Amino acid sequence: MARKKLTIEEKSIWPDARKMLAKAERDGVETAWDRLEVQTPHCKFCELGTTCRNCVMGPCRISEKMPRGVCGADADVVVARNFGRFIAGGSAGHSDHGRDLIEVLEAIVEGATDDYKIKDAAKLMRIAGELGVATKGRRLMKVAADLLDVFYGDFGSRKKELSFMCRVPAKRKAVWKKLGMTPRGVDREIAEMMHRTHMGCDNDAPNTLIHAARTALADGWAGSMIGTELSDVIFGTPTPRTAKVNLGVISKDKVNVLVHGHNPVVSEMIVAAAQDPKLLARAKKAGATGINVAGLCCTGNEILARQGIPMAGNHLMTELAIVTGAVEAIVVDYQCIMPSLVPAAGCYHTKFITTANKAKFTGAIHFDVRPETALAQAREIIGIAVDGFSKRDPKRVEIPVEPVEIMTGFSNEAILSALGGSLTPLLEAVKAGKVRGFVAIVGCNNPKFQQDSCNVGLAKALIEKDIMVLVTGCVTTAAGKAGLLMPDSISQAGPGLKEVCGALGIPPVLHMGSCVDNSRILQLCALIANELGVDISDLPVGASSPEWYSEKAAAIGLYAVACGIYTHLGLPPNILGSKTVTDLALNGLEGLVGATFAVEPDPIKAADLLDQRISSKRKGLGLSA
Repeated sequence: MARKKLTIEEKSIWPDARKMLAKAERDGVETAWDRLEVQTPHCKFCELGTTCRNCVMGPCRISEKMPRGVCGADADVVVARNFGRFIAGGSAGHSDHGRDLIEVLEAIVEGATDDYKIKDAAKLMRIAGELGVATKGRRLMKVAADLLDVFYGDFGSRKKELSFMCRVPAKRKAVWKKLGMTPRGVDREIAEMMHRTHMGCDNDAPNTLIHAARTALADGWAGSMIGTELSDVIFGTPTPRTAKVNLGVISKDKVNVLVHGHNPVVSEMIVAAAQDPKLLARAKKAGATGINVAGLCCTGNEILARQGIPMAGNHLMTELAIVTGAVEAIVVDYQCIMPSLVPAAGCYHTKFITTANKAKFTGAIHFDVRPETALAQAREIIGIAVDGFSKRDPKRVEIPVEPVEIMTGFSNEAILSALGGSLTPLLEAVKAGKVRGFVAIVGCNNPKFQQDSCNVGLAKALIEKDIMVLVTGCVTTAAGKAGLLMPDSISQAGPGLKEVCGALGIPPVLHMGSCVDNSRILQLCALIANELGVDISDLPVGASSPEWYSEKAAAIGLYAVACGIYTHLGLPPNILGSKTVTDLALNGLEGLVGATFAVEPDPIKAADLLDQRISSKRKGLGLSA
């Protein structure tokens, strides 16, 4: 049965989205919701995870009538194979992001670039010391060179465990060792996942899933964590600041450049180039009052947290940002960039510009941005945008709303600083029941849901229960547009959380960065567990991705569960065709790693599930529920 046609109000909760959806219809611009409508009903075999294309004896479809593929694989094997490869894809995405940051640091160390600097030398020295690199009396660049070797080693095959395993609580490490789940190297685990799922290799579904968890852990504790830590080192560690969010940050009077993707290596240079006096003069000569840079998705989160650059929108706002008719250029790096943005840009004067050879788009203007030439290339890109301003059609411009303020920049260092350098005040508030626990809401948009209804609904329901919420990625924009990222939103929180946040001058929902920065949340959980002398699975914490869609989100969810964090999903991955795999995900992992997945599309019911989990963990620690 085909999916029913949704009204504009059913597609999104946001005024800016609704106005642009109406304009998209008038302007003849296709959106993700239009394509979802014609793509449904989806293939049931694919939804269940029971179709296999891993060899050309097939493709095979597994069902009650056809219980085995040509090779003899049953539903359990096929579903586990597919899910393992899904996790490998997600882990590769975030981890390759981390590798790019290592390469930028290498260019700095070797003197191959003047465009990038080490902005937080103290953090580099602190990380180096933590990982066993000698620092006393040594020059910064010598230490950085040794740290490079450590991080490159984390991607290889010669280590028995990742460097940042030093941050993992001893009890958690023991769990992984017993299960054969200890992550050794990013590329090693991903390659082994692909090997295991080749025909004729791993044909025991639970065994395949154990390695899927190992692969995800390599992402969380190496690829993503390296990406986060080196971004702080090179671009600066985020500190609290205010900024603005929604499509209202696009300016009628300025040259508008939107940066989109995930890696700050390019977006930081675009921000710098937009401040070039010659380009600003050129923009004014073209009739603009200046140059305005705004973010989309996670690269937007990166420059939001570090520089206060405004956020135009999250995943499902990317097409709609173009529909304003006021965007001169969208500059992208990689991940979560819909190919539809190229034809959407073609409906207006907007230039679509790619910057990574691993993410080319047919029809785009391409720059191979490298550390050695990044700033010069960014200036050239801004020049293209400035030249496009005169081609804008004022009659097609519509900025739908006024922007709203948000507070951002809550790195772990910033949180500790706000607490006076110690976790003790926060833990005392937890023990007293004023902050009953913490839930990280992370991830994406999915047009199968009314945009951001679950993200916002869950956040509001949790803070009412005195549960502090941490957000990253696309949920940031949602929480910000809902007013939850400003201190005055404590009026919506429970009495205990309201008291604590009011005393600290912070919101009840804290923005911790982009989706790669979920590694900050892992580290924070480890810090708390180590402080209390318990495992992460003993803590009153949870995670959620209510509107997720991507391989990366699945990898994040799996490494959260493997770390002992109960994790809610708004819809299931494609595993329901296997009772073995489904039972393991929803129940069996609890006995293995101390946490499990829960699937619930209703945000209020999901909040109740997370609340029950937090209550049980509080009781386990001898605290009031």
